[in-house]
Amino acid sequence: MIIRSVRAFGRELSRPIGGLDPVSLAPRIGLALGGGFARGVAHIGVLKVLEEEKIPISIVAGTSVGALIGALYCGGMSAAELEDVATHVRFRDFARWTVSRYGFATNQRMIGFLSKVLRVKNFEELRIPLAITATDFSTGEGVVFHSGPLIDPVRASCAYPGMFLPVNIRGRLLVDGMLAHAVPTVPLREMGADRVLAVYLRGRWTTAAGPRHVFDVIGQCFAIAQDMNCGVWKQAADLVIEPDVKGFEYDDFVRSKDLVRAGEIVMRAALPEVRKWLTPEPQVNPEHHPKKSPTVGRPAPVPAD
Repeated sequence: MIIRSVRAFGRELSRPIGGLDPVSLAPRIGLALGGGFARGVAHIGVLKVLEEEKIPISIVAGTSVGALIGALYCGGMSAAELEDVATHVRFRDFARWTVSRYGFATNQRMIGFLSKVLRVKNFEELRIPLAITATDFSTGEGVVFHSGPLIDPVRASCAYPGMFLPVNIRGRLLVDGMLAHAVPTVPLREMGADRVLAVYLRGRWTTAAGPRHVFDVIGQCFAIAQDMNCGVWKQAADLVIEPDVKGFEYDDFVRSKDLVRAGEIVMRAALPEVRKWLTPEPQVNPEHHPKKSPTVGRPAPVPAD
């Protein structure tokens, strides 16, 4: 009886003042990983810094290559392991050329690749909750996956229109999530994120010499469209960081180390702002989030006269 009383008294002494657990007061930080094919290797540099600085990430959402990296990371792969995979991967690991009215390549090879590298096969097994975005090719509707098998949603999110064939999931033809969620900040808010860190891979795939082929033309069109339609997802972000990926081609996997470094540089510059989130502050109404989010990295474009 005495022992039970002492233990109960000890529990009361260890209870936080006011009955509040400090851990519960920490904001749920969501990480939104945008698309960009090989340029998405820069996401690994961002994750590398967050790991080193022990910044807790509660939720991840990924579009296109962001979905691929998000699935691997949330499944238990460290940033260092991701970097090692990135240095060895090539376009042929994902794609096989084909002839179709829907595109020039199929990403069927991603099934074998993901089967080898993914440590879990379903969303429910992930160590960090993940959202993967895709776009319904027929309606243009955004599709967000939170449950079930991982591989096909990742393939659909990476099915770049004009290059890769759409992926059929439960009777719907799905293509790259960039069309509906260029940077998936809104799904993170819907999943309960208190703070949202967005990684935007702004860039042009063409060089001064002009496009190398039709895929550079398609990529340039997508880059322009993303720049012109970034209002909604930026409003849902607390902080936008932009790794300097200018000059990297869509298939520049051979420059993975440079891309990782680009992600590290911009994330380190953003650390002071992110650390402020971890400082306890009075609770505020979510509706009062600032409408404009700061951007770290590439300077904002100057409006034309």
